[in-house]
Amino acid sequence: MSIVPVRGADIQGAEVAWFAPLCSDDFRHLGVPDGDLRSSWANTRRIALRADELGFRNILCPSSYQVGQDTLSFVAAMAPQVRRMNMLAAIRCGEVQPAMLARTVATLDHMLEGRLTLNVISSDFPGEVADSALRYRRSREVVEILKQAWTQDTIHYEGEFYNLKGLSTDPVKPYQTHGGPLLYFGGYSPDALALCGAHCDTYLMWPEPKAVLAQRMRDAHAQAQANDRVLDYGLRVHMIVRDTEAEAREYARELVSKLDDDKGREIRQRALDARSLGVALQSANREIADDEGFIEPHLWTGVGRARSGCGAALVGSVDQVLSEIHDYMKMGIRAFIFSGYPHLQECEIFGTKVLPQLKTVSLAHAYGRVPASPPATPLGVGARR
Repeated sequence: MSIVPVRGADIQGAEVAWFAPLCSDDFRHLGVPDGDLRSSWANTRRIALRADELGFRNILCPSSYQVGQDTLSFVAAMAPQVRRMNMLAAIRCGEVQPAMLARTVATLDHMLEGRLTLNVISSDFPGEVADSALRYRRSREVVEILKQAWTQDTIHYEGEFYNLKGLSTDPVKPYQTHGGPLLYFGGYSPDALALCGAHCDTYLMWPEPKAVLAQRMRDAHAQAQANDRVLDYGLRVHMIVRDTEAEAREYARELVSKLDDDKGREIRQRALDARSLGVALQSANREIADDEGFIEPHLWTGVGRARSGCGAALVGSVDQVLSEIHDYMKMGIRAFIFSGYPHLQECEIFGTKVLPQLKTVSLAHAYGRVPASPPATPLGVGARR
């Protein structure tokens, strides 16, 4: 039984997603750059197309200035190439003026015929070190403007950061009905949880012991309940799955066998979210891990030595990993974002050994956000859908 009420309680299955390493986050050995795995259009496109072929339901396209390709440009280029898979595009709130962002997102949603989802993030801008509360106030305003743009004829907004009065929304109606793309969100501070509870659809968590994840879900639910809302829950975690547990653990050891701690620290600190509470909590997991880096029998924190953000991997045999995923689903988690190193290889392994044994769904389709057939009115006319 789910730990808290979940919006997708009646959904049979889970939305299983892969990861597009737009941010120079692809390695054969962590911390050792590899020429053909560096962030590039060619490499990331290969990964996305293979994930689509294998049947993943979504793919996270992250955002990072220092080492990354542009997220929305990548999504636009992939839109006519992916056939079934959704694309989860990260939007750094405030980076683009909200009305213009609403138009960009609506355009992408039409290009993907409703297979667009959004990951709302509030990290610093390049060169900026902003107070966390300020960043989330800014993000709240952006999200509120997006929702007006997608559901109303005009935008009337007066806030701390943005003032838009009587702005026509004719050009910015998305393909998806019922308010536009689903909003996925991750954050741990009180301000973050308040924003998620008020406006977002799926609360994303990074890997921690299950008891801690359970409390994260309760905290997020309390904020949603205060707004008469119910959330879905998701988990972003890396994956090392092999035919046997011994093989999986051996691969984990090999993955960090050439890692220099100074290089790992450099990689962690270059990210725009390096000072966030969530990243600090991932680092704290490594402090309580055993000598091999495990904080639960199959949850290994070694990945976090060479990356910011999601810092742990599920490590085990096919049956063990399946069991872990099913345990998370019993908790109420309905969205998973997996990845592995190198990403194409691990996408193949998970996609052929584990994914076929999981019942998967698209949350956007499950909630009827995507019309059964393309709308008769072309983009820009402003018809209500």
